[in-house]
Amino acid sequence: MDNTLVTIQNLSVVYTLKTSFAGWLKGNKKRTLQAVDDLSLTLEKGEILSLVGESGSGKTTTGRALLRLIKEKVRGSIHFEGRDVFSLNGRELKEFRKKAQMIFQDPYQSLNPRDTVSRIVGESLDIHHRELSAEKKREMVTQALEWCGLKPVERFWNRFPHELSGGQRQRVAIAGALILKPQLVVADEPVSMLDASVRLDILGLLNDLRAQIGVSCLFITHDLALAWLISDRIAVMYAGAIVELGSAELIAQGALHPYSKALIAAQPSATATKERKRAVLVDREVDPVAKTFCRYYRRCPLATSQCLEEAPGLSEVHPGHFVRCFNWRTDD
Repeated sequence: MDNTLVTIQNLSVVYTLKTSFAGWLKGNKKRTLQAVDDLSLTLEKGEILSLVGESGSGKTTTGRALLRLIKEKVRGSIHFEGRDVFSLNGRELKEFRKKAQMIFQDPYQSLNPRDTVSRIVGESLDIHHRELSAEKKREMVTQALEWCGLKPVERFWNRFPHELSGGQRQRVAIAGALILKPQLVVADEPVSMLDASVRLDILGLLNDLRAQIGVSCLFITHDLALAWLISDRIAVMYAGAIVELGSAELIAQGALHPYSKALIAAQPSATATKERKRAVLVDREVDPVAKTFCRYYRRCPLATSQCLEEAPGLSEVHPGHFVRCFNWRTDD
């Protein structure tokens, strides 16, 4: 039996950048930005997969493309339960929206300040289940709030977002995303704006909900330590492409790509028993016209002439462990 929920194949997303008025007067052509470049990935049922990378690596664009929330030029295919997401329309698209939800980064901006908690959480029911009675809707909203630890429910029912803490707001956002019991949730930096103590609570909540309702999660973060805590697998992204993919334990304890190692070295550690080996990055000049070189060539301490002449593919170096690097065996 196939356990794959999402299959992404050769996904590419290109943004068209706005030209300034001065540039328009000079006749400058529109510029483009390759946000995601030929990305392939699968997500299993009940799995938490993290996309990790610095800002601008293409993580959020990948997540939004998966949910069909971008209008930019998209190439490649995304299949959800075997159906091409980009070919869905009408009722099929509405059904997909019920099964795939998103948790946004900013709990201060993603909630309508004029709505109460119960109204925010129950909004999806008004869209997708108009046939439900008021009593049934109240029951489902109550259940969602209890799932997310907002108890006693009566304490939060008529509150407005400004009356909640940051952690409580994010729990409300999660409750709103999960009230329909979706099969997939894309969580875009859901804890980045929260205090450290609250972050662990939210991560624990997502893990508990995965166990309770079997939801799959694409967890987007720049923090490799958080990804290790919550994920089954981790995909490290750089400049629109996956540079390393493997189990959370493999990536956290035995990363092979120099960029993954740099991310690990940048993580603070209060329990390290010895000084952590620092990652050394460089800054090389390359011909801007050339497009064949490895995307990490400019910063990589292991780069050779081969890296300038051709771009490495994502290769399986150990069972279930994929690396996009010619020199991953080199001990830096």
